[in-house]
Amino acid sequence: MLNSPGGADTGADTGADADAVPGAAATLTKAAGPPGPRAPAKGGLGGLSRLADLRNLSLLGVLAVLAVVGGITKPDEFLSTDNLQLVLTQASVIGVVTVGVTFVITSGGIDLSVGAIVALASVWATTLATQDYGFGGILLCAVLVGLGCGLVNGVLIAYGGMVPFIATLAMLASARGLALQISDGRTQVVTVKPVLDLGLRDSYVLGIPPLVLIFAAATVLGWLLLGRTTFGRRTVAIGGNPEAARLAGIDVRRQRLMLYLLSGLCCGIAAFMLVVLTGSGQNTNGNLYELDAIAAAIIGGTLLSGGRGTITGSVLGVLVFTTITNLFALNNLQSDVQQIAKGAIIVAAVLVQKGRSTS
Repeated sequence: MLNSPGGADTGADTGADADAVPGAAATLTKAAGPPGPRAPAKGGLGGLSRLADLRNLSLLGVLAVLAVVGGITKPDEFLSTDNLQLVLTQASVIGVVTVGVTFVITSGGIDLSVGAIVALASVWATTLATQDYGFGGILLCAVLVGLGCGLVNGVLIAYGGMVPFIATLAMLASARGLALQISDGRTQVVTVKPVLDLGLRDSYVLGIPPLVLIFAAATVLGWLLLGRTTFGRRTVAIGGNPEAARLAGIDVRRQRLMLYLLSGLCCGIAAFMLVVLTGSGQNTNGNLYELDAIAAAIIGGTLLSGGRGTITGSVLGVLVFTTITNLFALNNLQSDVQQIAKGAIIVAAVLVQKGRSTS
């Protein structure tokens, strides 16, 4: 155990920016043992930072290529302001979910229940009883349902010792079933005008839809939390080596509970955004969100095994997938080809990560 004052913070602070440092746990292991010289990570922090920058630049390059393809095939439609606003709006809901999922994966966990939680929160928030409380009631209900589901996941995993895959898979099935039971399989139409008004063009701020602004705020806050706070460094640390993090004084179980609460919070916010976007709540909302969010995080550079995460890369991954979907829709291409393209991108991203980790 560490004998230095404030051992918990000392161990947590040894991990640096989550976008650049995958080896925070290795540093913690050294800190937990006898004092001695520290060997710098291969390539140093500067080299890891350059790799992160290169990864983000490559994703920006993919977006640029997609923009060129869209400009050539459908110049009048793809490059129009309305279509660009549509792409960003569609990316917003899954983007907020991906921010929460990135934290969980960085810690070495997984959350397969995010899509089902979005569905349950959207259904619960649009019942007639909830709508009687107006805008605030719908928003509060969606957030509380998301937090409640995240709390259950966190308690089962952190304190119940359940494997994250199993616990969140059980939540996926339970939340979907409860959403179906509450809605009775029907679409629940929202009649609260302030909620519906958020989706109208009159509510745009300088031409930017409110949902995009929410997505931008979640991205900035997530980036600051993961890369610039002790909470983020602890997340990276337990993802790299939970035992070393524990020896450094980090409460691993509490940290994991907080991470699943954060994921649930993001799902609740995304559910409210989806209600604004569609004007309804239904049990089929959030279908396959878990796969899209995990895929976006992976191609953005977050390690599926934990220990490294990047909010910037995850957001770029979301934008890549959303742009591909938009491009295929504009060109009337079949959805099966679109899924094949997404699968190929995911495989390529994982192979690149594997090659870097073994180099």
